[in-house]
Amino acid sequence: MAGQGQPVMKIALIQLASPIEEPVVERVGRVGAMLDTLDDVDLVVLPELWAPGYFAFDRYDELAETLDGPLLSEISGWARRLGCHVQAGSILEREAAGRLYNTALLVGPDGGVLLDYRKMHVFGYESLEATLLSAGDRADVCATALGRIGMTTCYDLRFPELYRVLVDRGAQLVIVPAAWPAARLAHWQLFTRARAVENQVYVLACNAAGIQGDVVLGGHSVIVDPWGQVVAEAGADEQILYAVVDLQAVVDTRAEFPVLEDRKLAVPFAFD
Repeated sequence: MAGQGQPVMKIALIQLASPIEEPVVERVGRVGAMLDTLDDVDLVVLPELWAPGYFAFDRYDELAETLDGPLLSEISGWARRLGCHVQAGSILEREAAGRLYNTALLVGPDGGVLLDYRKMHVFGYESLEATLLSAGDRADVCATALGRIGMTTCYDLRFPELYRVLVDRGAQLVIVPAAWPAARLAHWQLFTRARAVENQVYVLACNAAGIQGDVVLGGHSVIVDPWGQVVAEAGADEQILYAVVDLQAVVDTRAEFPVLEDRKLAVPFAFD
């Protein structure tokens, strides 16, 4: 499908529950079965660390794997079977030197990895992520048949300068897998809209649902357009959220209201 020269795509956000007591192998199988119910989608998005469960800190070392491990192999198989792009949420990546990362991955319809992003802003508040995982140091954008896509992860939403980097590299759409708690749901709803409207991009933010240990996840996965308008929003429970996104809206928004052209970069400011 195509708009006025820009891709139009059907998107499915898999707002998944990852209860601690559910074996990982069963959860992976359950997600595969959910994806088999999808009808003619162009892009599937999963939450942050959905396979191990974000809050399963005591199992991070056990469950981490390399990027050629069984989880990514399974996800690549899903992409080939569906013939679509799959944003794999994020996985616990163990790199060659043994360090662990929270790594988001975009997989193409042929099963190959198109883009990887190691979460830069690892979370420390009431969380062991910053203790157990290393921070990434690179963010990039990938040109795909679905447009120019960038990725950030969860806590990154609080750091707008990261999104400016992605916009400067041509991002039209930013995917945000997350495990955002219900206790700060208002912030989630604020930041997803703010990052979209200030950068004139689509934001596809896929959050986790349910309860992990003693933490209630916020759900409310959301797709926000370049004007900051909510295209679709999930509720609190596990569900699949569908929407159609037309990237012509990015072109039209930036032409109609060219705020990005008025940015002042590397200009000294005087303060009296």
